[in-house]
Amino acid sequence: MRTSWSILLFFFLLFLSPLNAKTYRYRVYLKDKGEAASSLSSPERFLSAAALERRARQHIAIDKSDLPISRNYLDSLEAQGAHIVTRSKWMQTVVVDVPDTTFVRRLSRLSMVDSVRFVWQGDAGAFSSGQTDNAGRYEVDAERKADFYGYGEKQIELLQGHRLHKRGFQGEGMRIAVIDAGFRHVDCLNAFDSIRLGGTYNALAPGQTVFGYDNHGTKVLSCLAAYLPGILVGTAPKATYWLIKSEDSRAEYPIEEDYWLAAAEYADSVGVDVITSSLGYFSFDEERLSYKPSQLDGRTSLISRGASMAARKGILVFSSAGNEGNSSWGTITVPADADGILTVGAIDEKKKRSLFSSIGYSADGRVKPDVVALGTDCAVIEPDGALRFSSGTSFATPILAGACACVWQALPWLSSRDLVRLVRRYASLYEHPNPELGYGLPNLYKLYKKEKRYAPKD
Repeated sequence: MRTSWSILLFFFLLFLSPLNAKTYRYRVYLKDKGEAASSLSSPERFLSAAALERRARQHIAIDKSDLPISRNYLDSLEAQGAHIVTRSKWMQTVVVDVPDTTFVRRLSRLSMVDSVRFVWQGDAGAFSSGQTDNAGRYEVDAERKADFYGYGEKQIELLQGHRLHKRGFQGEGMRIAVIDAGFRHVDCLNAFDSIRLGGTYNALAPGQTVFGYDNHGTKVLSCLAAYLPGILVGTAPKATYWLIKSEDSRAEYPIEEDYWLAAAEYADSVGVDVITSSLGYFSFDEERLSYKPSQLDGRTSLISRGASMAARKGILVFSSAGNEGNSSWGTITVPADADGILTVGAIDEKKKRSLFSSIGYSADGRVKPDVVALGTDCAVIEPDGALRFSSGTSFATPILAGACACVWQALPWLSSRDLVRLVRRYASLYEHPNPELGYGLPNLYKLYKKEKRYAPKD
C-alpha cells in the first residue's frame, strides 16, 4: 500500500510541476509604440541595406510603422510579470505569456495598453526544440526522365515559366521568403544541394532550427528550389531563399497570426522581394475564437492586415487560397482575403478547378482567389527523399511565386504593385473573373514579352 501511495503522490506532484503547468498567452494592443530608440533618420538601425534598397527602388517611404516598439514599453509589460513571446511593430501588438488570467487586469490598467485579447493556452515547456535527427544524407531515388523538369514538367509549363528559364531568368538575384510550418531535412537532402540559402528564422523560438519540424515546408520548397534535372527542377532554382517557421503544430489558436506577422516582419527586415505562404486559418480549437465568412474582408484578421502591410512595403506576397472548396466552410481562409496580394487557387492539368480549392469572393466583394496554378498531382519531394505527387493550394502557391520571381528578375523596373496588376492582367479570365478561378491561369511569358517593351531607356 505504501508503494502504491508513493506512486500516486509522484504522479500528483508531476501534474503540479511547473513543467506541466498551464500557461496563457494574450495579445496586447498598444495605443502607440512609445519613444523608440531608433528614429526615421537612421533606418539602417532596424532595416537591412537590402530592405532599404527595395523601398528606394519602388519609391516607398520609411514611416512610423517601420519603427520598433519602445524598450520601455516592453519593460513595463515584463514588470507586471509577463514574458514577451513575440511582437509586431506594424500592428503595435505584443504577445505575452502569463501564468494565470488574473494578469489581464494588471496589463489592461497600463496607460499604454489599448486592449488585451486571449490568443493561446497550453502546457508550459511543451514546445519541442525540433532538433534534426542527424540521420545523414537523403538522396532522391527516382527514375530520371528525358525532360529537364522531370516529373514537374507540367507545373511550370502551364505558367509558361520554362520559356522564361530558357531566356536565362531562373530567379537569380531575387530574394524569396518561404513562411511555413518547418523544413525537415532540407539541410541534408540532395535535392537542395544547390540552394542559395540567405538565412533561416524560427518565429516561435528564435535561435532554434527550422530543419527539424514539420514536413510541409520541405514539400513546398521543392516546388521552388529543387534542382535535380530529369527528376524535379523548381520554378526559381537560382533565387536566394529565407526559410521561416511560423506554424505551431501543437494546436490551432489565434497566436498563429502573431507568429506569421513576426515572420513577415523579419522577411521585410532582411530585404526579401517575395513572400510565399501556404498557411491559412479560419477555425481554432476554441470555437469562440474562430472566424465567420463575413469577416473575410481583408481588414478584420491580424494576419490579413499584416499581409497587406508587407505588400505596402514593396514585397510581392503570395498566399494559398485554402483547401476548403468541398468542405462545409467552402471559401478562402485568412490571410487569403488580404488586399494587395496574390491569392492562389488550384487547378488540374485540364485547367479545371481542383475540387478542394477554396472559392471566393472576399466578404467585401473583391476577386479571390486572384489567379490559379497547378495544384492537383504536383511533383514534390518528401523529407525522406521520396518523390511523390501531392495536391493542394499549398503547392500551387509556391509554383506560381517562383515563376513570378523569374518575371521580376526579367523586368526589374516594375514594382510589386505593378506585378500584382500584371499577373492578373495576363491571366486567362481577366475580362470575366469568377469566384472559383479568379482571373484565371497567368501566361507569364506573355507578360514578359509584352511588358519588356516598356523597359526604361538608359
